[in-house]
Amino acid sequence: MTNEVRASHILVKTEEEAKKLLEEIKAGKSFAEAAKEVSLCPSGQNGGDLGYFGRGMMVKPFEDAAFSMEKIGDVSEPVQTQFGWHLIQLTGKD
Repeated sequence: MTNEVRASHILVKTEEEAKKLLEEIKAGKSFAEAAKEVSLCPSGQNGGDLGYFGRGMMVKPFEDAAFSMEKIGDVSEPVQTQFGWHLIQLTGKD
């Protein structure tokens, strides 16, 4: 069982924004560049990198999505939290 994951994320206000960004990323746009351009989270300046985190450290919908991802580099479907809509990219597992 994975104890920690490393993830990057992009935070936007609406599901529509998140879906549009996801399509751009699937078409080849860099996740990190997209984070720097549009993320509402301060981590956007670092390409969205949140570092490693364990269970119980993030809000539940975010945590569930991050820990359910299989392959390094995968990007989630939009995830809603009280902060807005996130795209999450898995960048490491421990």
